[in-house]
Amino acid sequence: MYADLASWLRLSFVPGLGPARQRTLLAAFGLPERLFAASRTAIASVVGAKLADALLATPDAARIEATLAWAAEPGNHLVTLADAAYPRALLDIADPPLLLYLKGDPALLGAPALAIVGARSATPQGVANADAFARALGEAGLTIVSGLALGIDAAAHRGALATRAGRTVAVIGTGADRVYPARNQALARQIAERGVIVSEYPLGTPALAHNFPRRNRLIAGLARGVLVVEAALGSGSLITARLASESGREVFAIPGSIHSPLARGCHRLIRDGAKLVETASDVLEEFGWGLPGHASAAAHEGGAPPREPAGAAPVETAHTHVLTALGHDPVDIDTLAGRCGLTVDALYAILLALELDGHLTPLPGGRFQRL
Repeated sequence: MYADLASWLRLSFVPGLGPARQRTLLAAFGLPERLFAASRTAIASVVGAKLADALLATPDAARIEATLAWAAEPGNHLVTLADAAYPRALLDIADPPLLLYLKGDPALLGAPALAIVGARSATPQGVANADAFARALGEAGLTIVSGLALGIDAAAHRGALATRAGRTVAVIGTGADRVYPARNQALARQIAERGVIVSEYPLGTPALAHNFPRRNRLIAGLARGVLVVEAALGSGSLITARLASESGREVFAIPGSIHSPLARGCHRLIRDGAKLVETASDVLEEFGWGLPGHASAAAHEGGAPPREPAGAAPVETAHTHVLTALGHDPVDIDTLAGRCGLTVDALYAILLALELDGHLTPLPGGRFQRL
């Protein structure tokens, strides 16, 4: 296994040899060790003399040894295109990476998943929406995939981590030994402990601008669909949505104010055919998640059993406390905050989650009523 991984790493480190040519060579010669045992003439006939010389040059043994040492550390993994653990969903995309560097649980990459993405400079409402949708969908048994960026991505990861299972996948645009942005260090540690961090880039790769749009194909590829929470017209989230659509995945978008620049990307997606989403149930229904006969399918695919659609979803202790304080008559936010002993900001986050799960509805005048 050590020698096999060393050969895969050697192939991945050859400069100027992208994933497409790597796969061409594997198709021609088989596994990397057979490729490196081939003659220069045979290799040149596939990729040309210049790349043949680069392939047969003395490998960077120190770099290979350092990467293998990293992979031997607890929680770290190297998964090659030939491994049974390589996520099948990525084999369906146009450009699957040769290697995946993982920190966390590789099994999550095969679980039913939804990507939640959006603006880095998100509004407070957008952050609350991403958190609440991730919680509701995570509790329903879906793994939440995002990109560890500020704003919507971070909120989606945090919402998923707040669920009982805490399943979330962070696809990053740097080496797996780096965290970008730095302020998400603590969040990245939590994801590595309860979910998994995924990178296709060699260790030590810094935050290069062109790597982040490229990693979006993995975010889209690992999920059954992509939910865009907030996005400007030039947002990278629209790239993720396009890649998802091209790969046969579902695209969902949350509408916003016609005056908000961060709603325009979502509105364009909806005009182009994305499903308008107002509640977590809209996503679950599109997937058929929780419909009769689906529980067995979820178990077969490695997902958690979904919640049944009949009735509202179960609520956590804090949410139960708020529902009890709400009663059955309309009440305004300040009165409810006084009853619960919570700040208005904390209460709004709980109310949004309860609304998405079908437990209450907002009324004119800033009031709420239990359903």
